[in-house]
Amino acid sequence: MEPLALTAADVAAAAGGEVIHGDRETAIGRIVIDSRTLAAGDCFVALQGERFDGHDFVADALTRGVGAVVVARDLPADARQSSAAVVIRVDDTTRALQDVARDVSRQSGAQVVAITGSAGKTTTKEVAAEFLATRHRVFRNKGNLNNHIGLPRSFLELRDRPDIAVVELGMNHPGEIRTLVGIAEPDVRVWTNVGDAHLGFFASADAIADAKAEILDGAGADDVLVANANDPRVMRRAEWFLGQVVTFGIDTAADIRATAVEHRGLDGTAAELTTPAGSATLVTPLLGLGNLANVLAATAVAIQFEIPVSGIVETAARLQPAAHRGELLRLPGGITLIDDSYNSSPTALKQALHTLAAATGCARKVAVLGEMLELGDHADALHRESGRAAAAAGLDTLIAVGGSAARALADAAVGTGLTADAVVHVTTREEAADVALARIRPGDLVLVKGSRGIGTDLVVARLKAEFA
Repeated sequence: MEPLALTAADVAAAAGGEVIHGDRETAIGRIVIDSRTLAAGDCFVALQGERFDGHDFVADALTRGVGAVVVARDLPADARQSSAAVVIRVDDTTRALQDVARDVSRQSGAQVVAITGSAGKTTTKEVAAEFLATRHRVFRNKGNLNNHIGLPRSFLELRDRPDIAVVELGMNHPGEIRTLVGIAEPDVRVWTNVGDAHLGFFASADAIADAKAEILDGAGADDVLVANANDPRVMRRAEWFLGQVVTFGIDTAADIRATAVEHRGLDGTAAELTTPAGSATLVTPLLGLGNLANVLAATAVAIQFEIPVSGIVETAARLQPAAHRGELLRLPGGITLIDDSYNSSPTALKQALHTLAAATGCARKVAVLGEMLELGDHADALHRESGRAAAAAGLDTLIAVGGSAARALADAAVGTGLTADAVVHVTTREEAADVALARIRPGDLVLVKGSRGIGTDLVVARLKAEFA
């Protein structure tokens, strides 16, 4: 199938703007928001943010041979007249980007799967895409391009007309999921869970659930919601959904369920999988019950698109985690490293510690735990609770990284049973890496996890370099 062609007139119509200079029938190549990546024939959208204004770079874009620019204010006459580029005037360039992306999605014909939740969005997206790719042409948004700018940038790639687009929707404030759902117009919506991530921006976990429940907005009778039967907050709000609800869960009544779960430590998890399309033994190398739930959510999506259970279990056996999201690395120097440094929250940390506790065959167990950010007034209490969970996991060494909340985690671990010599609190990732290198030795199993702002991925990098 030929890629979707766009003209300047198409972009102007989708954006609710007008062509004020140049040929309306000019073909539009890539639609770009970063002037540093521009090439001849591209369309540059001059976004305006709190700390930048893309209009400052329009003149430079015009001199570099772009095909079109999308602006929200007048350009100097000499700038317009000196270039053959089309100038499209809109009221709001961010809204224009979103509107054009939605129009591209509609015209592409792709069915859209949109995933939200406090944890597991990216893994669920990646696993669902792997399952679907066994029979369909699948697009997935890259990395964390899941906000009001990243999602439309991703949807512009649907000009290649995939069968299915699998995307994640992120948020840390009310109203953000509603905006993203309005862009995505999903056919299948997935709600993985409600946790304590971003609790600093909300009054309670119920408030987080209400914000996540915006995933239900605008649904029709033909739309599908995949909902976590193990999460009561999700299930209470799923009752509001106007379409079909498909549930997934572990050891609970659900449409897609896992029973007889076998924890295989660092070799992953096995379970009996039951679906409306059949049953089978499911084995995945992804670590922990959290990832098993993610696989079940992805299975529910795959079943909607008629992927056979046999194909699902075959693919599940070959799954690998996304970078820094529970990667199991066996370093040549004799260290086994669980790299979960991409992000952290109290719920996700407890799941990771449970996996660490269940692991066997290692000399010692070490955890490098970065402070969990965006918890607001709940930070100290949740870090103390996490410290107690760390002590219960049977750690031999704990390195806590960050400010007063990380100190609270370290103190709680000592107060719950770890010796003072086994626990170290440092304030920076560089110090954490130094302590880790001094304490870790061959035969150890090491978990590294922390919020992105703490930068515990540096610890991973240093360990990989040292024990290569």
